[in-house]
Amino acid sequence: MLKVLRQASLGVVSALALTTAALANPYEEYAGETLIVNFPAHPHFDAVMKILPEFTKETGIEVEVDQLPYLKMRERQTLELAQDEGEYDLIAYVVFSKADYVYADQLENLARYFMNPKLADPAYDADDLIDGYVYNIGFAGGNKGYLEGKTGSLFGIPYGSETSVLGYRKDIFDKHGLKVPETYEELLEIACKIPELEPGMGGLSSRAASGHHASHAFLLHLAPLGGRIFDDQWNPIVNNEAGVQAANALKTIVDCGPEGAASFGFGEALGSFLNGDTAMFLDTTVVAGQINDPAKSQVVGKVGWAMHPMGARRGSQTGGFGIGIPKNAENKEAAFLLMQWLTSKHGDKLVAMQGGNPSRFSTHADPDVNEKFPHMATFGEALKHADPDWRPIIPVWGKINADLGTTLSKVLTEDLDVQEALDGVAERTKAVMDEAGYYTWQ
Repeated sequence: MLKVLRQASLGVVSALALTTAALANPYEEYAGETLIVNFPAHPHFDAVMKILPEFTKETGIEVEVDQLPYLKMRERQTLELAQDEGEYDLIAYVVFSKADYVYADQLENLARYFMNPKLADPAYDADDLIDGYVYNIGFAGGNKGYLEGKTGSLFGIPYGSETSVLGYRKDIFDKHGLKVPETYEELLEIACKIPELEPGMGGLSSRAASGHHASHAFLLHLAPLGGRIFDDQWNPIVNNEAGVQAANALKTIVDCGPEGAASFGFGEALGSFLNGDTAMFLDTTVVAGQINDPAKSQVVGKVGWAMHPMGARRGSQTGGFGIGIPKNAENKEAAFLLMQWLTSKHGDKLVAMQGGNPSRFSTHADPDVNEKFPHMATFGEALKHADPDWRPIIPVWGKINADLGTTLSKVLTEDLDVQEALDGVAERTKAVMDEAGYYTWQ
């Protein structure tokens, strides 16, 4: 009888212990701490600013934000991350900064945080994070050095990430009985048909300005048309048949675009679509909020969305921002809790409802999110084909990218022969890669 009573007593104690554990506050130890974070001036992070008070209310952790234009943000981070003690506890970084920061050992490997039972939320559900975003934004050390793989590690989590989708004028397409393009052949045909059907209107609004914008636009077409910058041995193949096809596609788009299209940066390309000067826009998902904003857009309610057209394969871009913890941060554990909260299912839905870019498949399928933003379901489908390797995230990419973009601009504005132009890029890229040591083991 005594044994039974003792077992019953132990059972009550165990139940109380479990109840106490369940009611424990994982944030209690960090309540009252103040985190200093560095975010860009960007529509997604404008939405984040609206939900941060909820984080403080739930956790007791204060957050101060240093929000800067993203190029100035990069300059500031370059200085801060090199210090013994940094000012920032959490940073947002643009995707092509990943290679530089990880290679310089300036970002925390997140493994030990996700291994810590006091910090890691068992309901986080990392499998729900969008694969292409995670591999593109967060991983390093795996395949090719910048993707997932057995040797890879996670250094950041996508937050404010983007993929490419096709926006099109429903009214124009309906008026002329046009079918929404599903392939590149259809896309280019319609892009050049629009100016005939609607005099003064361009077919597709695209970036094309010399440098980064021309390079970005070319890469947007290179991956779905079956191309890459390099083969598996780092030999440049940008000048192969797929590369020539991508450059010619860009030239066709610009030639059939609105007046001045060859000099468009991202702002001008978007502005042209917002003003109703073009019938299609193929670029980042981040523009959806502006297109639906009457204060910025002349085409509210007139735009439909479709997946990035298919070439040799499906392959939409991946880019935008991730968040990571600097190696020299003062409050790393509290910063991880903020990172985890922001990118959780709860936080991802909160920011999506404020107009931010969700990083989870479940958020794109959420009925509340879709009721407010009907385009999210289409974006979710597009993300199944997001290509984390559409652009090589390597330390020397900046130099190669600048040369590629400058050369492509000459193709668009000076009628430089496409094959000749890309052959030159390939030759110069080979020299850059050789100097950087990429052929050491060949």
